Amino acid sequence: MVIVDKSRVHRLEVRCCECPNAMSPDIQMFQHRFFPASFNRPKTVFTFRVLNDFLLDSLECGTSAMNYYSKLRRMTSSMFPHLVPDQYRELMRVARQWRQLKTMKWHGFGHHSDNTSTGELALFCLACPQPGINVLLSEDESLDEDPSWKYTRSFVMDGNFKAEHLHPIKPFNEVWLSDGLGFMVGKDRYKMHLAEAADTVEKSSCNNHRAASRHNMEGITRAVTFYDINCQYNKHFRVRVDRSRFLEMAPQLTIIPGIGLWHVHGHQDSYYVRYASNFIEGIGRIDGEIMETLWAQLNLISPAARGMSSPH
Repeated sequence: MVIVDKSRVHRLEVRCCECPNAMSPDIQMFQHRFFPASFNRPKTVFTFRVLNDFLLDSLECGTSAMNYYSKLRRMTSSMFPHLVPDQYRELMRVARQWRQLKTMKWHGFGHHSDNTSTGELALFCLACPQPGINVLLSEDESLDEDPSWKYTRSFVMDGNFKAEHLHPIKPFNEVWLSDGLGFMVGKDRYKMHLAEAADTVEKSSCNNHRAASRHNMEGITRAVTFYDINCQYNKHFRVRVDRSRFLEMAPQLTIIPGIGLWHVHGHQDSYYVRYASNFIEGIGRIDGEIMETLWAQLNLISPAARGMSSPH
């Protein structure tokens, strides 16, 4: 059996327990901290520590799976690395499964067999007011009473044009492990929405700017959104939602559009007092540009993510 560890690639004789009450070979491998590349008749396994090491190298150093496994082959045989078994494809597949299992464990699905449902692998925002979760109202208090800004939810939207995604070469071979379980909607629902959504081109009444989820909003009646081109995006927004079978918005929800303090100066002068956060009641001291500050850090890993398939 080929055993891939962070120290090198090993070839060892392995015999599984064949007692009458013995577990299946793949479960026995997991109990010894080996991740089998296949589950019926495993011939290759990866140690848990090599998988953790690869994910860390990939995140912090931008190491690709091919370069990482080439390093292991060189560590195994510095003179003849080409003679070391090539398990690169197996590493690609197992690393995805390992990352998915770690994500499920971090979200509380590590010790029971309940299937995850829509949005349950998305991170919970502790700062956002969510009635019944982190906001407990007294009997004589409601979300609609003054001051109305007390339980306002704020959203910041932006697009990173340096993190463009490449089209998959073989989309029919893609395997989705967390379709719709995180922040993004499921692929089938998204495709149906695109098929029905009307693509209307409207003439901009402001300067020309190049800019281009899922949230628990139950009980929230006021939300503030920040977007670089909110002066155009917010137009007819509720009409677009009402026309779609796949979008919904509570009728009592009031959306207040805003533009980040850095981008608002690129708009018409009259839009400054209309969209700048300095003039939105109850919003506090917020610049609305938090997404913009994250691109520099995310761009360090975006080259490694450009070629990933859509299911990632």
